[in-house]
Amino acid sequence: MNIWKPLFLLALSAGCSTAAVMGQTRPLTLQEALQTGLKNYQSIKAKENYAKAATENISAVKREYLPDLNLAAQNSYGTVNGENGPTWGYKGWTTGASGPAMTSQNWNAAFGGLYLANISWDVITFGRQHAKVLAAKEQLNTNQADLEQEKFEQQVRIAGAYLNLLAAQRLRGSMESNLKRAEDLRHLIVSRALNGLTAGVDSSIANAEVSKAQLTLIDAVNYENAQRNKLAEMMDVPDQDFTLDTTFVTKIPNQLLETVSTQDSVSLKEQPLLRLFGSRISLSEANQQLLSKNAMPRLSFMGVMQTRGSGFDYDYGVANPSHFSQGYWSGVKPQVANYLVGLNLSWTVTDLWRTHAQVARQHYTTEGLKNEYNQTYNRLQHQLQLSEQQIENAVKKYREAPIGLKAASDAFLQKSTLYENGLSNIADLAQALYNINRAETDRDIAYNGVWQAILYKSATVGDLQLFLNQL
Repeated sequence: MNIWKPLFLLALSAGCSTAAVMGQTRPLTLQEALQTGLKNYQSIKAKENYAKAATENISAVKREYLPDLNLAAQNSYGTVNGENGPTWGYKGWTTGASGPAMTSQNWNAAFGGLYLANISWDVITFGRQHAKVLAAKEQLNTNQADLEQEKFEQQVRIAGAYLNLLAAQRLRGSMESNLKRAEDLRHLIVSRALNGLTAGVDSSIANAEVSKAQLTLIDAVNYENAQRNKLAEMMDVPDQDFTLDTTFVTKIPNQLLETVSTQDSVSLKEQPLLRLFGSRISLSEANQQLLSKNAMPRLSFMGVMQTRGSGFDYDYGVANPSHFSQGYWSGVKPQVANYLVGLNLSWTVTDLWRTHAQVARQHYTTEGLKNEYNQTYNRLQHQLQLSEQQIENAVKKYREAPIGLKAASDAFLQKSTLYENGLSNIADLAQALYNINRAETDRDIAYNGVWQAILYKSATVGDLQLFLNQL
């Protein structure tokens, strides 16, 4: 019969410092294990950094509203031909005044200099900037909810690993006791066989029982090693021998959690996983609002202050084509200044059609997230009902296990006495040995199973204090 399956079915999904854990001089309490895991686990640290990044992103988005202030200096060499008149490029880096119109093309060239300060500011964005900030804030809320969900899940993993290791240690102790019983029994049987009181085949059967007990103990040690390694991984500390708090195998809560109530259902709304799904919905709605604002126009203020120099004299033209200098300094030194201010209203009308499809796409994404939220909420409600049933059944097993163990112990003592007096056979004695081993295993699982069931309900409700308050 496979005694490991019940333990695997009990397993849940996968300030004390790390140094204190490594140099353990007293039992490691569950609270200390939780604190160490929250402090060390890299996935939590990563999501803490993601939340910090989202916080900085809000500041970055807010600063996008600041005007663009540009400073520029330009030295050039070339010809001047064209028409008179000022020009300005959108969010312009430069302004210019062309040279005089000549009767024909010429290649007179000189140095020129341009020095300017330019400011461009989207004064009114018709809600676009506000929507960006709201989306950034919702991203922060989502990252923070993700962090809290990760912390909660990690606490549940640590608590589950703690209980599993404790059960494995108890199981290993039961297997050691079983081996000792088998060895004592073999000693008795061999002595009787040597004295001719029993058949020699009984010695072979006794040896087989000892070997079976040895193999079972090895399996128990392997399972304990795996659970110990799992707990060390969840705490992010080196693998080591843990001395755990035996509260979970010596008693159960005096007052177990009550059955499903309306309050339980309401509390599900504060479940970390549901809060994460809710924040994702809010983020999607904020992105949908931002996309809709992209179709709006923008009103921009622009201003330019410039000074310039030129190697061409003020009267350079058709009448005086030779009034220019090719000297570098005479061309680049500031000589005259100009300023230009204005407002620019721009609206890409075709964005109305582009954003319509984008908004519709985001709308369906939002609806999909709502569907996932509802599905998760319904699943948790069913899990809550199941957790109550598991607690009830675990308590029944807890109450029944000592009865079975006492009966198996009495039967083993009786069969041992009968066999010693020649009134029973080796097959009955071997069955009694198996029964007491099985009863001890059931006892270990039953004690631990009550706590596992309470932990399962706490994980479902999203409040680990429901579990910790029972300690």
